[in-house]
Amino acid sequence: MASSVSSTASSAFILSSDFFQNRLQKKPISLSWSSSLPQLELSINSISILPIAPRNQKFVVEAAWTRRSRSEAAKRPNRKSWKQRTDMYMRPFLLNVFFSKRFIHAKVMHRGTSKVISVATTNSKDLRNTLPSLIDNDACKVIGKLIAERSKEADVYAIAFEPKKEERIEGKLAIVLDTIKDNGIIFV
Repeated sequence: MASSVSSTASSAFILSSDFFQNRLQKKPISLSWSSSLPQLELSINSISILPIAPRNQKFVVEAAWTRRSRSEAAKRPNRKSWKQRTDMYMRPFLLNVFFSKRFIHAKVMHRGTSKVISVATTNSKDLRNTLPSLIDNDACKVIGKLIAERSKEADVYAIAFEPKKEERIEGKLAIVLDTIKDNGIIFV
């Protein structure tokens, strides 16, 4: 091969082994890119354009974000939503109110540590002997006032209440929540 670079119309540049052997023997005079390839003569006519791949050949996945198949979804459980992941930190104190046939129980818990902050129940000794009825509206007001006072003692001034699936905020539950609000606790 006499020439160091040969070009054809159908292919790009082909470098011969003579070119590389000559380059190894000569040392470049400067470190610039143009001086390191002095024997290579380029012109616009000698460069051929490579054909572009047709559209039907897929080199890149066009639909990167696709719905998971059923088998793939069955292998991995569903992910928690942003609200499910952050709600514990945004609203850390949760109020839980339970009405049984004989008593009313209420407590405020810290979601992250499951620590009980304040508790009030009509089943306690002091309320059981002083209240005429343990499940009427007056008992609901007393429980709301006690929860508010005990939460303030623990430096908790904002709590959250999440009703159950088909629970309405009315009647005795509304009395407890309103009493807690009236005594200075904010619901978030």
